[in-house]
Amino acid sequence: MTLDPIPVTGLAVTVRPGQPLAGLVRVDGSKNAALPLLAAAAAIRCPVHLGNVPYSADVQQMLALLQHSGCHLARPVTDAHAVALMPVDGRLPVPLPDAARIRASYYLVPALLATYGQARLPWPGGCRIGERGMDQHFKVYAAFGDKVESDDAGYQVTACPNGPGQVTIDLPFRSRGASVVAVLRAVVGGHRLLLGNPNLSPEFTGMLDFLRQAGWRIDVAEAALTVEPLSRTDDTKTLAWAVPGDKIEAGTLACAIAATGGSGRIEGVRGEDTVPLTEALNWLGFPALAEPDGLVLPGGGTPSGTPLFAIASLAPGGLDADFEPALLALALGLPGTHLFADDINPGRHGNLIPQLRALGARIDELSPTQCRLTGPQRLTGAPVEATDIRTGTALLIAGLTARGTTTVTGLDELKRGHADLPAKLRALGADITEVTR
Repeated sequence: MTLDPIPVTGLAVTVRPGQPLAGLVRVDGSKNAALPLLAAAAAIRCPVHLGNVPYSADVQQMLALLQHSGCHLARPVTDAHAVALMPVDGRLPVPLPDAARIRASYYLVPALLATYGQARLPWPGGCRIGERGMDQHFKVYAAFGDKVESDDAGYQVTACPNGPGQVTIDLPFRSRGASVVAVLRAVVGGHRLLLGNPNLSPEFTGMLDFLRQAGWRIDVAEAALTVEPLSRTDDTKTLAWAVPGDKIEAGTLACAIAATGGSGRIEGVRGEDTVPLTEALNWLGFPALAEPDGLVLPGGGTPSGTPLFAIASLAPGGLDADFEPALLALALGLPGTHLFADDINPGRHGNLIPQLRALGARIDELSPTQCRLTGPQRLTGAPVEATDIRTGTALLIAGLTARGTTTVTGLDELKRGHADLPAKLRALGADITEVTR
């Protein structure tokens, strides 16, 4: 069955300042959580019913890649945001040139190895936010005895037919991508894995919870995790799971509410996943409550003038790098001298800062990954471009406080991570108009 495409929207939006945002809004499923869950669903090779699947373009692209790889996919008629996955055997591997459109295509390698014994993929694409190499991924496969080859067009991994019974890997940093592929490679190969310094983000640990429901024994601590092989799996039982709500979308909406001096409730997200963001908002003087099923901004706060140090981190409990652009856009209107850093995505500031400067922002670049600004600053509307997903979210927030009209183009980039973020802002009262030329 061919999956329906994502809804087609305009080429640009205009954003104007207005009343404080207020009301109730619900976020979509998380792109960053859905992508490894879909790869895990394909890797375990049994029927899976996955709910709360977002219509963001990257997720829809991953579904298309799974379908081309041999998975049978269908949307239940009763739930447009659910996907049923059924692995299909007996097909020869096919080229996947569209895998170059998203970075998360590398999550497919373990499932392809399980089905075909080989995975040939183009170099991953995605947001243009700096070099994020595949070296750690290749070291993971080498630890399993797999053969890795690469050229200008892409890379190929060939499974070792008789790999080691136990694999020990120590990651030099808490890479989410390398952690995902290490666990999935152990799952498809029936290996015992000891992974040191694993990623512990909610998106990764949520995938581990899914695999536990499928029967794998996985023990996690801050220093290491272990995966124990199953003696056998029940490939007839359908596993049901749901993608968690998008914490980054929730954080973006919260920053927009705070920037306009509003109040609101954001539902559909686990509040615990947003704690680093809510801590930053409270530090800045905006009351924010992380509840079990949502994020609440009661309003009534006063900017504290306290400097914010928003440093992206892969450490447990650290600030997710994708929160940083929204906080930066918010801080432009607040008193104090604020510092921002993102060494995880080294090219992100190179996208974001020039676009904010087009609105009149004064931002000092201390290095390619660190910057400093002093507020409050008054921005003026201008044409800007969403050069990547998170730059787009920051520009929407900035446009809500800028004088005049801000026109944001490049919505194709924004829709890679959010099916329709402007609509959610409009639901809170934002003056955002779609341009459909």
